[in-house]
Amino acid sequence: MTELMIKKALFLDIDGTLVTDDKQIPPENGRALEKALEKGHCVVISTGRPLFSAVALARELGLTGKGSYLIAFNGGILYDTYNNKVIFKLPVPMDCVRILFREAEKRGIHIQTYDSEKVVVEKRCDDEDTKLYCRKIRMDYRVIDSIDNLEEEPVKLLAINTSDIKPLEDFKAWIEQNMGDRISAFFSNFQYLEIVCKGLNKGNALRQMAQVLGVPVKDTIAAGDQANDIDMVAAAGTGCAMANGTDEIKKVADYVTQRDNNHAGVAEIIERFVL
Repeated sequence: MTELMIKKALFLDIDGTLVTDDKQIPPENGRALEKALEKGHCVVISTGRPLFSAVALARELGLTGKGSYLIAFNGGILYDTYNNKVIFKLPVPMDCVRILFREAEKRGIHIQTYDSEKVVVEKRCDDEDTKLYCRKIRMDYRVIDSIDNLEEEPVKLLAINTSDIKPLEDFKAWIEQNMGDRISAFFSNFQYLEIVCKGLNKGNALRQMAQVLGVPVKDTIAAGDQANDIDMVAAAGTGCAMANGTDEIKKVADYVTQRDNNHAGVAEIIERFVL
């Protein structure tokens, strides 16, 4: 990088943003990312996915070279994919995990969490929702008798309802009313309610990662398509919403792509704001 070139950091959601609906990266996106890294800019994958799944996908996408980073669990973990190193981690306290699992059980809501390599569920959630989710993110899962048997505090919990958002909305309201001082809950799509420690979101993770990278927030660019991307898009120096994004995220964006995730919308962003 020349002295006159401004180092930038690009923060990218995965699903609905960087990859197509069938989870492939458009060739134009791949070439644009290579150019950005070659010029000395940083690329940060920012996702609600667990670290194990996010790292595997980063490797598939070739985003493991110098300047490549990850935000996993919606900000619960910051990770250097070049040096294979956790930069930051904030787990959910076990007393909160127990309360949330028991409340979800009372409501008949599917809830799951994660260890370092697998999705973790209690016996009652050994169901099709778990299998479908694991196929989507290409992870295995394991079943435990009780959440009390979890070996370490997890970074995220996920409540799922594939047919009706109302039970999840009610659960979210309960969390905010009863645990809002310690826990944050937000939707990544209408089926998934993300549950993490208070204050964790992609926006705060962007600010934290920018500081680690030595990049002023004004020189960050972020792209996303769903509700859990809003904080990140709003926090970035240049916030971009995908053409296929929700109306909600488009309202806070500085720029809305002309091309969607299936037609290399990320390449459009890189060409316009990074290169």
